[in-house]
Amino acid sequence: MRLLIRNAEIVTMNREEEVIFGDLLIEDGRIAEIAPQIEKKVDQTIDATGKTVIPGLIQTHIHLCQTLFRGQADDLELLDWLRKRVLPLEAAHDEESLYYSAMLGIGELISGGTTSVVDMETVHHTDAAFRAIAESGIRALSGKVMMDHGEGVPPALMEDTATSIQKSVELLEKWHNYDDGRIRYAFCPRFVVSCSEELLIQVRDLAEKYDVMIHTHASENKGEINLVEQERGMRNVLYLDKIGIASPRLILAHCVWLDDEERRVIRERGVKVSHCPGSNLKLASGYAEIPELLACDAKLSLGADGAACNNNLDMFQEMRMAALIQKPLHGPTSMPAREVFRMATIGGAEAMGLADEIGSLEVGKKADLAILDLNHFHNSPREGVDLISRLVYSAKSSDVETTIINGKIVMEKGVMKTMDKQKVLQESNRSIRRLLDRTAKEGVGTHS
Repeated sequence: MRLLIRNAEIVTMNREEEVIFGDLLIEDGRIAEIAPQIEKKVDQTIDATGKTVIPGLIQTHIHLCQTLFRGQADDLELLDWLRKRVLPLEAAHDEESLYYSAMLGIGELISGGTTSVVDMETVHHTDAAFRAIAESGIRALSGKVMMDHGEGVPPALMEDTATSIQKSVELLEKWHNYDDGRIRYAFCPRFVVSCSEELLIQVRDLAEKYDVMIHTHASENKGEINLVEQERGMRNVLYLDKIGIASPRLILAHCVWLDDEERRVIRERGVKVSHCPGSNLKLASGYAEIPELLACDAKLSLGADGAACNNNLDMFQEMRMAALIQKPLHGPTSMPAREVFRMATIGGAEAMGLADEIGSLEVGKKADLAILDLNHFHNSPREGVDLISRLVYSAKSSDVETTIINGKIVMEKGVMKTMDKQKVLQESNRSIRRLLDRTAKEGVGTHS
């Protein structure tokens, strides 16, 4: 399959961060050539005159299993949000509801130019989410959540350690490196509060054995940190380092409340940090001190988290918020647009361990990209304005016209190609109604 994108403004995000005006040729899922003009016989041509091509956006913390819960858990802080609303709803999931929750989230992500995600699923029926990922065409690093410890957890979500490990390994052996590596597996212990030390140590050893990533939450909320200190005798990141999990394999979501010693561990161990500004603000958790992490050369990326705690999965909103929330405290130059756009592209690729494959538009890399129309009232005029500034501060997900993943068009001119949008919307509504009825009958997870 040869696909030619013609006459585009191409934001490469290569080492020189070049913007090239011209053509981009895709062959067999990879970028074969970028040049002012390409004259070759192709199977399909996309006329991108007046349009902007960017690397596919990469979100490094997503919960596809929670997309159905959008608007069901508003105005709560993290631990109440989990125990009163989200965990009961996760426990109520069945195979069909999880499939449509994943499809609904993926549809939103692809529509907004996100081509890769680091996803954390729920405890059961995780195979259904992987089927949705496989069918939709999105690139994903995903895994079932692991929980064998803690209070306030619905019995349906509480596993014994051996079962949690066994089910995770079975999913890994089935899905890791599916479709030439488009889907990869990560071990996903939920957070220290819900995991025994035995489970975490086994995850450490298995991640090394299978050469896969570990994806978990850390230091999102002060109450969470207090629980970890009471149980484990030290703060989150220091504890993870003590038991040998802090390494380049580790992706930590949030990291809102870190001290200097934890920042040192993150830098020295090569831990990846996923910054989720929208979720952190909505749950009143605070916001991560990203300038300090940048100053210590931490590996940073961005994620929307889940629709249950953010209410959207829009990377353009996350980029804008990531830039703005630091400025009142650290000054107007503290988070320039270019730094934020790096976090959303090549930074995400580094977090996934795929910087040689995705995150920029360069010959030989996977053809993951989005085509935007920036010719609207809200992002004009363009004359004299830095293009990256327009993308971070002015662009919206609705500006995305076409999304390509692995060289395949998954959305073209706003039309989804890998799923039936109307069916996903219809079945999503049916599914959440079923879960709400189920939790109401059990007398948990209802609105107070």
